[in-house]
Amino acid sequence: MNSILLILLSLAIWGVVHSFLASQLAKDLFNIGRLYRLGYNLFAGVSFLPILYLSATLPDTPLYQIPAPWSYLLFTGQGLSAVLLLVSLLQTDTLSFIGLRQVFEEKETPSVLTTRGPYKWVRHPLYTFSLLFIWLSPSMSQNSLALYIGVTIYVFIGAYFEERKLLREFGEAYAEYKRKTSFIIPGL
Repeated sequence: MNSILLILLSLAIWGVVHSFLASQLAKDLFNIGRLYRLGYNLFAGVSFLPILYLSATLPDTPLYQIPAPWSYLLFTGQGLSAVLLLVSLLQTDTLSFIGLRQVFEEKETPSVLTTRGPYKWVRHPLYTFSLLFIWLSPSMSQNSLALYIGVTIYVFIGAYFEERKLLREFGEAYAEYKRKTSFIIPGL
């Protein structure tokens, strides 16, 4: 099996497992209560490492390398994306997002619909700025292209399922926000 197919297959398997673990069925099945969100995030991060390892170590072919000074523009874009990703994360309840608040607080705090900051531009700025970061890479190989395409596809699929959950959780408030605010790409 060639590198591209192996990377895409591993991402597809990871995506199916990740999506299943995000479901209410999995939460009910594993029944670990307040530890679930933290465990979910730890598992997602650790289980993604082998995919990164594959993309770094499988046979690869360079596609392009953007030279300086143009590469500096892309690095600047990546830096700005990283800053805006952090700002977007800080607009949410970061401790709840990670799962730490659930571990240390007995009482569950109700979720709040965030619509300020970058969330005014798009409904999923964490995805927007993550995608910008990877696609602004000044070098590209077949393996990194396969990885980026797979991640991009998964982000859109994951966002679709997340939207359904947010509509159930926030009802008309989220439906109204959805009508007024772009999905992942501003203006679309």
